[in-house]
Amino acid sequence: MSGQSQRLNVVPTVTMLGVIKARLVGATRGHALLKKKSDALTVQFRQILKKIVSTKESMGDVMKNSSFALTEAKYSAGENIKHVVLENVQNATLKVRSRQENIAGVKLPKFEYFSEGETKNDLIGLARGGQQVQACKAAYVKSIELLVELASLQTSFLTLDEAIKTTNRRVNALENVVKPRLENTVTYIKGELDELEREDFFRLKKIQGYKRREVEKQMASARLYAEEKAAEDLSLKKGITLGSAHNLLSHASQKDEDIIF
Repeated sequence: MSGQSQRLNVVPTVTMLGVIKARLVGATRGHALLKKKSDALTVQFRQILKKIVSTKESMGDVMKNSSFALTEAKYSAGENIKHVVLENVQNATLKVRSRQENIAGVKLPKFEYFSEGETKNDLIGLARGGQQVQACKAAYVKSIELLVELASLQTSFLTLDEAIKTTNRRVNALENVVKPRLENTVTYIKGELDELEREDFFRLKKIQGYKRREVEKQMASARLYAEEKAAEDLSLKKGITLGSAHNLLSHASQKDEDIIF
């Protein structure tokens, strides 16, 4: 579809022109705001992407250290250390809670871990391997911290990606569909109003010319009637024919250029 045909089907009036102009102003303002929102979301999206890359790079080393710490704990405290630890744990001490962060009108979920209560593991590894068990615990706590951070970043990443796509679709719709259609409608209404104004001006000139011709006809008729009346009165007064009276009146109206006074 060509650009000129992309317009609204409206009646070309001055009132409708004002309405379409107001809609065009609103669409322009909305396009600018959505463009700023898209830029802000894109900046935040890139920052989160950098954090995800760095977190994943450090995640490999942390998980490797955690697995190695578990192997050391099993070697030092024995293979049944796992069952001993599980027997001493009643409730989870590390928990995850969520909150929302507002970025340019988009609510991003954020996860964070916190400690609640204490695990009674003072006697674990008392005979042997206690230091390795505590090191293993610290290593896995750090792993959980990174996992929660990575989950928060990836969830925010997906949410921002969807929000950016939606915002860009709206920006493109306003820029390529709504605004050109409104601008073409304004141009169409202005053209039609100008055409109506030219038609009214031409009609007014025709009416004035018709009135002027009618006045000239009436004046000519009145002049002819006056001449006929004067000729009739002269013929009755002097007893001559109507044609002779017309000739006398015509000769009387002519001015002799040789006579000075």
